Amino acid sequence: MGRRLAIGAALAAVAGGVVVAARPSRPPLPHRTGTSAGGMEYLVLGDGPRSLLSIPGGPGSDLPTGLLGRLSEREARPYVDAGYAVWTVTRPRDMPAGHTVADMGDDYARFVREEMGGAVDVVLGQSYGGMVALHLAAAHPDVVGAVVLAGAAARVEEWGTDVDARWARLRAEGRHEEAGAVFLEYFLPGPRHAGVRRALGPLTGRLFAGSATPPGDLLVEADAERAFDARDVLAQITAPVLLLAGEEDRFFSLDTVRETAAWIPDSTLVTYPGRGHVATISSSDVPRDVLSWLERHGPGTRDGRHPEG
Repeated sequence: MGRRLAIGAALAAVAGGVVVAARPSRPPLPHRTGTSAGGMEYLVLGDGPRSLLSIPGGPGSDLPTGLLGRLSEREARPYVDAGYAVWTVTRPRDMPAGHTVADMGDDYARFVREEMGGAVDVVLGQSYGGMVALHLAAAHPDVVGAVVLAGAAARVEEWGTDVDARWARLRAEGRHEEAGAVFLEYFLPGPRHAGVRRALGPLTGRLFAGSATPPGDLLVEADAERAFDARDVLAQITAPVLLLAGEEDRFFSLDTVRETAAWIPDSTLVTYPGRGHVATISSSDVPRDVLSWLERHGPGTRDGRHPEG
């Protein structure tokens, strides 16, 4: 019984979105794509008067296409309906060795200045993207209105950096079936699920076998994650910050998230009981909670710290 449940959980995590994407949906959102002078690819959904910069997770960053593109559009629609143009922007291609998460924050600041008119209303950083968002907000307060961290904090637990480093290296070496098995550690950690992960690795590996991220960038991002620690810059962040945290997140523990929130001058922390890392950032609660918070604490409506919810 336990093995069947484990397999079902993994298959749901890998392929469950097919059912959602296949359901009848509203007409496609207005969209456009491009590449900045700095080599950052972008997808814009919607054409509202306000802007939301979505910084994706990692290691590696790609624009969503196919099934993932349809799922991404569903996730973006609440923001578009609320009047936002949603910009999903990758990291630059062919980053030099030693490029840090702080350097990536500078890359996004340059993008905002060159492609988004000099400022963005909201930055939404998911997982690795949240790490970048912290440095972006700390070093470039003039370009950031408000910040949302979904499943992210000022440092990563050792378990998370180890999994990500192995996943990135296998992908960089083109060993996608093995990379798929490592990816499943996000959902099914521990030695007792090793057989299930190996069995499902080939299926899971297909999700990122067609990634446009150069192999070198995967390794650069993994190295940058291992060295990442943004605690020293948190007090410099002047924008209001919303942190959305799963109480069972193994990448960013709840204690670490609370520590991060405590050092940010204007922060709000919302926690999700029983949820891990992926369940937090993929939850339909995220757009609802983000938009509710923005109504009260977005640019121009700042009123200080608020309790954990």
